[in-house]
Amino acid sequence: MSRIESVAELEALYGLPGQTSLVKETPVLTAEYRRLIEASPFVALATCGPEGLDCSPRGDQGQVVFIADERTLMLPDRRGNNRADSLKNIIRDPRVGLMFLIPGSGTTMRVNGTAEVRTDADLLERFAVDGQAPRSVIVVHIEAAYFQCARAIVRAALWDPDKHVDPKSLPTAGQILADLSAGSIGGESYDREWPARAAKSLW
Repeated sequence: MSRIESVAELEALYGLPGQTSLVKETPVLTAEYRRLIEASPFVALATCGPEGLDCSPRGDQGQVVFIADERTLMLPDRRGNNRADSLKNIIRDPRVGLMFLIPGSGTTMRVNGTAEVRTDADLLERFAVDGQAPRSVIVVHIEAAYFQCARAIVRAALWDPDKHVDPKSLPTAGQILADLSAGSIGGESYDREWPARAAKSLW
């Protein structure tokens, strides 16, 4: 087994990126990049902290991230499991990465920058849904924005219904929890009650 241990070795293997890979990166949002972000209901938020790395899925109705200006994004922190791994990381290390998916499109959008966690009353009220405001808003200051070509989505056939996995072939959340807790939590009752519980706590 051969291990690559330097950037020079890596560049010798892969070569240098082409012009299209470099020109697509900008420090601000272009009109086209705005349209991609506004069309995305799902983003993966990557953060880092003293305990290590975290990548958190975030989804919302309509668009998931909102544009304040060409250098600033806002992500309402909707209800979840209260682990707050991403928020804890941002407070201690503001570096973040975002990857947006658009259902039906092979193009993904990526943003790198720094973030802060805000609780301004006007921000929270702005992003309320059904009278339920988020407890905080992640404000992202853009350093680099660029689109990603469709190869990964095409290879994965991500949006092809014929390639979708049958959920019944996978372990359920209740089964996973029961296995990890020696049966003290989770199980069939967890799975049975989850849809109603989630419906009451989406926002």
